[in-house]
Amino acid sequence: MHLKFTGKTAIVTGGASGIGLAISKALAGAGADAWIFDLPSEKLAEIASSSGARACFADVTNRESLEAAFAQAPDPDVVVINAGIASASRLDQTSAEIWNRTIAVNLTGAFHTLQIAADRMKPLRKGAIVMTASTNSYDGEPDLIAYNASKAGLLGLLHTAANELGPYGIRVNAVCPGLIRTRLTEPQFARPEHLSTYFSEIPLGRGGEPEEVANTVLFLASDLASYITGATLFVDGGQMCSKFGTWKSEDAVFERDHWKQKT
Repeated sequence: MHLKFTGKTAIVTGGASGIGLAISKALAGAGADAWIFDLPSEKLAEIASSSGARACFADVTNRESLEAAFAQAPDPDVVVINAGIASASRLDQTSAEIWNRTIAVNLTGAFHTLQIAADRMKPLRKGAIVMTASTNSYDGEPDLIAYNASKAGLLGLLHTAANELGPYGIRVNAVCPGLIRTRLTEPQFARPEHLSTYFSEIPLGRGGEPEEVANTVLFLASDLASYITGATLFVDGGQMCSKFGTWKSEDAVFERDHWKQKT
């Protein structure tokens, strides 16, 4: 069954690269009037044009910038809160600058986007909001304390917003991606010795692609998910259910970027 968004307006923050770009392309391809909200440094207009979307400058850390961006677009039927950053740093080496910047983009920016989107959707008595959270919303991956805290905080926004906005017909859900191949994670995918260990604890034996996250977002934003709100969907190849690991070298082999059974 194909997901159709013809006649609907969709906004994606951080939609000019990585997972956000895949979501923007998927929404535009499904017929939505897709709007990419992102920074001008992302060659925004060029990327939006090649994706079948429209571009609008927005800095999610600046409330006035976000409000101005929303004012340029029609009232949205779908808002994907995706803008995010990550800086690797151990607990004892995480500076106030790293902490404040990460929280400003990933959590405070999400709050402002959520609040503005809700104000635009409430009079319509309908709408779907999808947040890009993370498996790190749940686990304690080292060297990412600011990122982990920000992504855990998104679940607080999710549950509260789903509760408060449900009476207005607005659904709020989240996806929790695992390790997805993007511009930021490509260095990890270029290290087979790292991947063989990391992917041995993922039942599907590999990392994910941005389009696989985008497909999940489109489902949650679509009418097929009309009775789903306040939910999180893991897009992680089963990683979060695999406490003790899945793949063993005695009955499987790691080839280039994925595990496979020997027989």
